[in-house]
Amino acid sequence: MDPEVEKILRKQGYAIVGKHSAVKLCHWLRESLLHNRPCYKQTFYGIRTHRCLQMSPAVNNCTQNCLFCWRFQGFSEVYMKEVDDPEFIVEESIRQQRRLLTGYKGDPRVDLEKWKEAMEPRHVAISLTGEPTLYPRLGELIEEYHRRGFTTFLVTNGTMPEVLENLDPLPTQLYVTVAAPNEEIYKKLLVPLIRNGWERLRRTLELLPSLNTRKVIRHTLVRGWNIGYEEEYAKLDLLAEPDFIEPKAYVFVGYSRERLTIENMPRHEEIREFAKKMAEITGYRYEDEREDSRVVLLMNENTQRFLSS
Repeated sequence: MDPEVEKILRKQGYAIVGKHSAVKLCHWLRESLLHNRPCYKQTFYGIRTHRCLQMSPAVNNCTQNCLFCWRFQGFSEVYMKEVDDPEFIVEESIRQQRRLLTGYKGDPRVDLEKWKEAMEPRHVAISLTGEPTLYPRLGELIEEYHRRGFTTFLVTNGTMPEVLENLDPLPTQLYVTVAAPNEEIYKKLLVPLIRNGWERLRRTLELLPSLNTRKVIRHTLVRGWNIGYEEEYAKLDLLAEPDFIEPKAYVFVGYSRERLTIENMPRHEEIREFAKKMAEITGYRYEDEREDSRVVLLMNENTQRFLSS
């Protein structure tokens, strides 16, 4: 990893794992410990917020430079030259999570039993930053987490369909971000670093119905950029046949503040209105919402809602 990138990441609270991975405590994990406020994934899918490990096996590798991304993008790389062993990444990510949690033990606001549970994570969000499907041993990484009793959420921008097609095992739940209704907006808002990014995303959507796992399409919505295209989004979603659709507001944080303004962050009312229109068009049920996260859950009628307790 470039020393300048590592310096920036450490300053932002990331714990570096090996050559290309990182762990960072989620805002909602801290909220769960300090104020007993869980994240929307606990509300929607039943995971335990305080037992979730947020990590990336490709912290500085991505196929896009999205304007709404919170990460620093000055040193982005698409491909990896040397890769760490999956077992090492899993073991070290757990160790780093525990190290980051150590200081919470003595905080009078934190329940000691809950802290002890947090020190034994049982869920991993393979997201955080970067594009995890660029890590060539992703299937082995997921398998290693599963072997240790974890459930896995994999978040991808969908530009590596060949990886998803051959991924074994699949994650417990697969997120695909669809933040543009068409190719024109895709190129301007998501700024692809590879050729045929839009075509590759569409290939991923076409592939999704054949993948035997729980699937979510997330629409990251940016005011002034990609809201108001419900018909076009619906066509993409019906192509993918996900179990869930998550319209979610862009949040004005991190380095995105250098590319967008706070006016680009939609209100929850805008997300709710978008979701209602999508429900009408797709036939998905308006199932739930979290106003503090500016997110709505639409659900396929045939889907079992909760992942785990």
